[in-house]
Amino acid sequence: MDKITLGFSPCPNDTFIFDALVNKKIDTGGLEFEVVLDDVETLNRWAIEGRLAVTKLSYGVLPQVLDTYRVLNSGSALGRGVGPLLICRNNSQGALFSGAAETVAIPGEHTTAHLLFKMAYPGAANKVFMRYDAIETALLNETVQAGVIIHENRFTYQDKGLQLITDLGHFWEEQTGQPIPLGGIVIKKELPNPLQQQVDGLIRSSIKYAFAHYPQLATYVRTHAQEMSETVMRQHIDLYVNDYSVDLGEAGKHAVLQLLNAGGGTFAAADVFVNSH
Repeated sequence: MDKITLGFSPCPNDTFIFDALVNKKIDTGGLEFEVVLDDVETLNRWAIEGRLAVTKLSYGVLPQVLDTYRVLNSGSALGRGVGPLLICRNNSQGALFSGAAETVAIPGEHTTAHLLFKMAYPGAANKVFMRYDAIETALLNETVQAGVIIHENRFTYQDKGLQLITDLGHFWEEQTGQPIPLGGIVIKKELPNPLQQQVDGLIRSSIKYAFAHYPQLATYVRTHAQEMSETVMRQHIDLYVNDYSVDLGEAGKHAVLQLLNAGGGTFAAADVFVNSH
């Protein structure tokens, strides 16, 4: 068959997961992948368009793409203490923050971060959507009064004098008792079930290969991490890649379903996940 299009972000957790697969450090069983790297909100929009066969996306956008895709068991970012953070420029802003009047920067309309922010601050109306890596600058320039940060920014925002208002992941965990599902890997449901299962298994093998060679950082991870320090790369991997990434399992699937249904839907496992049999 032709190459399978595969999209994920250049963030260390994704390149860590996919390094062995795309660079053929594992046996791919003859499958070839055409890789596209972009930020997750771009991948979210492409998923709505059905552009790629296999792609990373935010769980926040999943209800909009279930006509086209199913979630693979492997490759997810899901856990406790991993959620997005709502931050501001100084403590006084944080103490007065209500969500009603402030302008808040969100890292993409279709992100899980936006879904969680809406749950925590349902009255917030003044939202500006921008790339995740532009939010701290917007705060420092006082273009916005608050911002929701994800990825590596959660490790560095305090170094820039920025302050935490709300840990949105902690808010979710307190409300539900569940780990927070941030993002997952989906595959087009029109593809044959054996192929879906093969891709799922390859991602699982790729993650296991990466863990077997960790804490060594692959060249692929370093190359795409831009100016990130090795410490931040490892913090990124340690936070977002875990046992749920290897396999969601029943607990992980339950958390994903609870997030989807919290957004106003009614979804069952058969509507969402790849058939593993």
